[in-house]
Amino acid sequence: MSQGTGWVLASNNPHKVKEIGRILAPHGISLRPLREFPDVEDPPETGSTFEANALQKARFVFQATGLPCIADDSGLEVDALNGAPGVHSKRYTPQATAQANNTKLLGALDGVSERGARFVCALAVVTAAGEEVWRGTCEGSIATAPAGTHGFGYDPLFLPTEIPGKCMAELAPSDKDRIGHRGQALERLPEALNRLKA
Repeated sequence: MSQGTGWVLASNNPHKVKEIGRILAPHGISLRPLREFPDVEDPPETGSTFEANALQKARFVFQATGLPCIADDSGLEVDALNGAPGVHSKRYTPQATAQANNTKLLGALDGVSERGARFVCALAVVTAAGEEVWRGTCEGSIATAPAGTHGFGYDPLFLPTEIPGKCMAELAPSDKDRIGHRGQALERLPEALNRLKA
């Protein structure tokens, strides 16, 4: 199912561009990152859920470019923190860096034994034929110290249930794609595109 080069990914995050592009490549779907459209502003993210943010971004970029758009909004939900950092995962700290965010998270969980958490990815597709939004998740827990050099964001602290004993940042990209929240969400993309006749 080749979709050509007319698809836009509503993100300038180089890590997301690389990861999503890698997962979609076997489906013949090629994405253009938002930076290829310098006249388009960064899309807003004012929703209270991952789904609302993903759909807001996809609609904004579709309207600005006239091209079919894929957008994701993803983050970390920690049970002991009532779901925080949630939709604020990227800007959990004023610095909005992975190191600062991870340090704050470890501090918030200091002395907490129940460390269940999940990565969430809401994926939205907006085309001239319609729109869809759904989510993928990856269950796990938060480690007491970072480990690994792969991945980005909270990956050094996230212990996925499906591969015990390793943080997400210690996994090979193929394993992360297979079990990760973004990979789980993107698995459903081809059927969504078929429904939309994109």
